[in-house]
Amino acid sequence: MNTKESVKPAFWGLVCGGIATMVIGFSWGGWITTGTAGQMEKASATAAVIQEFTPLCVAKAEPQLEKLAALKDLSSWKHDDFVTEAGWVDNVSDQYRADVAGVCASTLIEGMKVG
Repeated sequence: MNTKESVKPAFWGLVCGGIATMVIGFSWGGWITTGTAGQMEKASATAAVIQEFTPLCVAKAEPQLEKLAALKDLSSWKHDDFVTEAGWVDNVSDQYRADVAGVCASTLIEGMKVG
């Protein structure tokens, strides 16, 4: 048997097997790229900051009943600006301030509906 003839099927089997492994790994195996991992890490960090600072914002806002009533009367797209201007998220870095303010406003509004 010719060596060249026996190497061809092995080579193509290796190539097709490698491609199939990558397709299966990324589709169903849970493999991710470095870029996707970085995006997931950033989203997780943002969620953690929001989760930690929202209760502090709510605690600052609750004693200020007149401002809470004004917050409820605003349209929803102005809520985070109102919370920021009220100073309830002053302890949050600029990078996360808008996100925390938005969640804080939503939490406060929901609390007013329940309470």
